[in-house]
Amino acid sequence: MPPPDWALAERALLRANAEAAAEFAAKYLDDRGFLRCVERWGGNDGPDDAMENFYNWTLAYALGAPESMLRLFEKAWEGHLVQYTHARAPSAEMAREGMYFREFITAFDWEHNGEGLAAFLFYGLGRPNDLVYIQRMRRFAGFYTGEDPTAANYDPKHKIIRSLHNGSRGPKLSPATVYDWGGEPVAGHPERLERYSTASNIRGDHPLNLCATALAMNAYLLTGEERYRDWLLDYTGAWRDRVMANGGNIPTNIGLDGRIGGEWGGKWYGGVFGWNFWPQESGRNYFKRGPRIAFGSAFLLTADASFLEPLRRQMRNLYAARRVENGRVLLPNKYGEQGWYGYIPNRHADLERDLYLWSFREEDLEPASNDPWIAFLNGRNPGYPSGALRSEFERIRRAVAGLRADASTPDTRASDDPQRFNPVATTALLNLTLGANDPGSVGNILHARFRYFDPVARRAGLPPDVAALVEALGPREAVLTLVNTNPVHVRRVIVQLGAYAEHHGETVSVGETVTPIDGPDFEVRLAPGAGDRLKVLMRRYARRPTLAFPWDRSRR
Repeated sequence: MPPPDWALAERALLRANAEAAAEFAAKYLDDRGFLRCVERWGGNDGPDDAMENFYNWTLAYALGAPESMLRLFEKAWEGHLVQYTHARAPSAEMAREGMYFREFITAFDWEHNGEGLAAFLFYGLGRPNDLVYIQRMRRFAGFYTGEDPTAANYDPKHKIIRSLHNGSRGPKLSPATVYDWGGEPVAGHPERLERYSTASNIRGDHPLNLCATALAMNAYLLTGEERYRDWLLDYTGAWRDRVMANGGNIPTNIGLDGRIGGEWGGKWYGGVFGWNFWPQESGRNYFKRGPRIAFGSAFLLTADASFLEPLRRQMRNLYAARRVENGRVLLPNKYGEQGWYGYIPNRHADLERDLYLWSFREEDLEPASNDPWIAFLNGRNPGYPSGALRSEFERIRRAVAGLRADASTPDTRASDDPQRFNPVATTALLNLTLGANDPGSVGNILHARFRYFDPVARRAGLPPDVAALVEALGPREAVLTLVNTNPVHVRRVIVQLGAYAEHHGETVSVGETVTPIDGPDFEVRLAPGAGDRLKVLMRRYARRPTLAFPWDRSRR
């Protein structure tokens, strides 16, 4: 078949990502892998931002980008570990002796911790056998599972992480100063500290801490050791029960005694970065990020739909309180003694897509039905692939133009300044090739219907010249088109069911030919210039998930 435009565009996008990444790294990394910036602590432009600049580079490699993409990430990752281990913030209790300890943030909140770890968490998709990576993931997970006595973040009795600020030096239980939050003062910018003037009470658990479950999830996917799975389900299950006991509203403080609102006078809506924090604006309420990660992970591990119900109930509660102004639906983003307030346009499309793709329930489709990608999967937006791919090329063009015009210097550049110039574009490739919702930059795991492996190069990602398009998804069936854009050479590709081989394939149909699978993957041989549509029948979430490559695992 002549290669479709979308297939040629996918291959070109993978190449463009690598070329643009090389230019970005050359500008913003020095020979040691240090970010060329002012090293600061805190929530304005801290250590997490250094690696958030590269948040999707490991994903790009797992999609099929060249090896150079992963080597550049490795340079940045190893460099920043040294850079921020030596960096100090004398006014911040947990950063006086270094911002990193044991290669991990000493103690800070998971809005930021997760962003700094996003690319690291996806490294295992491409390098699951890297012994240093496995060692680090075990160590980092141990900071939260209770296995590491030097980092007593977790209380197994009450099933809580004990502070909003936590990490390799354990929880910070004393009041947080503006310096603990914002780092050293910057002349002429008092707002960097003032914005944390009411953020001193960080005791007790917070839904942001559920982001830490991504460490245990990846440790389990790498090692298969049940203790990581057990801890994740135990901790996440406790949060599920709290949300349901609270009428479906996610509480933003759990006291050290395990009670909802225990450090805020019993108010479920209390807490820094909570429902009633910083009431003068509608933002700065991080109630959703951690639950989306943790409940999604628990569902992937168990197929237990009860883990989705807290997310669904929370969205119902927000829609029940909605307002319509000038034809726009506004949802509340705040709650206080006066009830719901802080109305804004819907910012929950990421979660709404997740809920639908996890459940395929009609009630979950309704709020996501007008999403352009979901509409394409349901046969209502045929132009989505070409439009989405064109947008990604434009994003790369703008980012490269921006970094070339960036006149900032290392002695004035904040660690988050380069983020707007990150030229790596992965959203369309995730949607179109994997059938995956973009996990974003927050430290999530990957939920996908398919992944691909090159049996010749023995690596993750689409093999050279191969393109894929997920055209339809249902609870049992998925429709996938594979194309070899090379008119001369045969290409082979292994198709895996699920990001972590968590789905069990039953049959693959090509036209009238039906082939049994009875496993989590199958191999396709594509003749020069060949391509076809495959209908894959599967049982979702029927297998034990793993990061192991197809040739390294049993098909049982």
